[in-house]
Amino acid sequence: MRITVRYFAAAAAAANTDSVVVDVPDTATMSDLEDLLGRGHPDLAKVLARCSYLRDSVAVRDKQTRLAPCTAIDVLPPFAGG
Repeated sequence: MRITVRYFAAAAAAANTDSVVVDVPDTATMSDLEDLLGRGHPDLAKVLARCSYLRDSVAVRDKQTRLAPCTAIDVLPPFAGG
């Protein structure tokens, strides 16, 4: 399954890109995707551990949630401000 991952703010800075397209198995979970994205990128892995995720614009609260069916994941680091 092909998924577009869109990074925002600190996640985009750590990934050195705004988006990436990845192929994952149909059985992949959000945790699997986080592991895949952080593999070989320790700075990104640290940011991902603090991020929230949207699966096709719907918040994912459980990292064991399967990604399928899905076309896009948004990676949202904690935002400060007020």
